[in-house]
This record gives sequence, structure tokens and C-alpha cells, in this order.
Amino acid sequence: MSTCLIFSPTRPDADIGFIILQGDKAHAMSGSNSICLVTSVLETGMLPMTEPETVVRIDTASGIVTARATCKNGKVERVTLTMNPSYAHALDAVVDVAGFGNIKVDIAYGGIFYALIDPAQFSLEIRPDRARKLVEAGSAVHRAVNAQLDIAHPELAGMKGISYTMFVSHNAAGELKGATIMPPGRIDRSPCGTGNSARLAVAAARGHAKPGDRFTARSIIDSTFEVHYAGDTTVAGRPAVQPIISGRGWIHGIHQIGVDPTDPYPQGFSVSDTGAMLLT
Repeated sequence: MSTCLIFSPTRPDADIGFIILQGDKAHAMSGSNSICLVTSVLETGMLPMTEPETVVRIDTASGIVTARATCKNGKVERVTLTMNPSYAHALDAVVDVAGFGNIKVDIAYGGIFYALIDPAQFSLEIRPDRARKLVEAGSAVHRAVNAQLDIAHPELAGMKGISYTMFVSHNAAGELKGATIMPPGRIDRSPCGTGNSARLAVAAARGHAKPGDRFTARSIIDSTFEVHYAGDTTVAGRPAVQPIISGRGWIHGIHQIGVDPTDPYPQGFSVSDTGAMLLT
């Protein structure tokens, strides 16, 4: 699960702001969480819905993200996100991964930093029955990348190191296949908006994608996003791409959470890391 904390925007050209909390830390941007955010605030009336389309400008730590929600009969049927400009930071970087040896990764920014990995290096395929092996390998690569490589955004202070690793391949139909690995040991059910933005930047840098191209991206469970290479741009003088990601979210519950003044642990508690238990 993710927790999205909603705030008033810090900039006049935005409608709403949010911060994404994952199991390890807060993250600057997430495409799937942006789709969930827009779906929730429109369907619950937190922001007004206009049919057939509502535009929501989201203030994120990575910059403004514009969402166009296709709406009908009070429901959000699809959300299309104009993502952060994305760029390839390093191609074919080599890291020494404990237990696996030297592994090649592409480092790219898609709103947060990713290390993109060919699973064939581990003799793996992106399949549900290989999830544990993918998590083990991806987590080891994550630790190696952040320990061995210097990764920082040229304009956004504090945006350093990768947030996730993502295994990338293609299925038999030529569609993008991906598996995003999240600390402390989870695999994303989403195709991943920021991950596919980073992947699009790498494809452009390698000459494998051009403006106007459209792709279907599938997760490990075959959920899908549509990925559009909308055009070229720059980030601090670097060649970059403008990704557009679209998908759908659903509200599955409404919950009320509070803090009782007599609760002795109103701020939670801390113990040693139990992430390894997720793999047993």
C-alpha cells in the first residue's frame, strides 16, 4: 500500500498537492498514485468534477503534473498524466552486486530515479511465479547502485539516488513488460508511471523510440498503462522526453482514522527491520 498525504498546493498554477509515503520513505512522485489521487478527489467531491473531462494540476516535489480525467456519470473512467520531463542519467552502468557479481543497469529519471535492469542477467523472466527471485535480485541491485553510483538531479535539490529498481523486457506481442521492486521487499502491481517515463527516456537515448510513439506497458500481473512519447524537451540542458501516461484507478473503501489522546503511542513505534520476513 501507499499513503498519499494531500495538501493545499504551494504554487498558484496547481489545484492540489500531495506527498507519497511508501514502506521505506516519502517519494517525490508516482504515476499510479497520481491516478488514485485524481480518482479519489473527484469521485468524493473534494475537487469539482466536470464531464466529460476534468483537468487537475498536481503539485509534486518533482514539479507540476497535469492530469486529464475522463469522467462519466460521476465516475472517473481514465486519468491521463503529463508527467515530469524525463531523461537518461547513465546507460550500461556497471555495479558489483553482492551475491550476483557485476550487473549492468540503466539509470534514468522519470519523476524519481530508477535503475532499469534486464532480468536475463539473472536468468529470470517477469512472471508472478518468479516474484520472490525478482525481489531478491532487485533489492540487491538497489543497495549496490545507491552505494556505488553518484546520482543527483541537476535542478532539484535533495533528489538523489534511485528510489526503485525496475526489471524491463517485452512480451511476445512486443508490449513493454516491467516489474518495479520496492523496499523493503515488495513488487508493484502497477505498470508504473514514473518507471515507464524513465524507461521511455532510455529508449529515446538508445534510438529505440521517437516522438509520437505509443506503447502498452504491462506489470507482472498484466495490469496496463498506455505510454505516449509526446515530444522532446530538455532538463538542465540534457536531452529529455515528455512522457504521457494513462490508466485507471478505483475507490475500494472509505476509512476514518484518528488519534485518541489516551493512546500511549500516538506517533507509532519502531523496531528493527522486519522486511526480510516478507520473503519467507
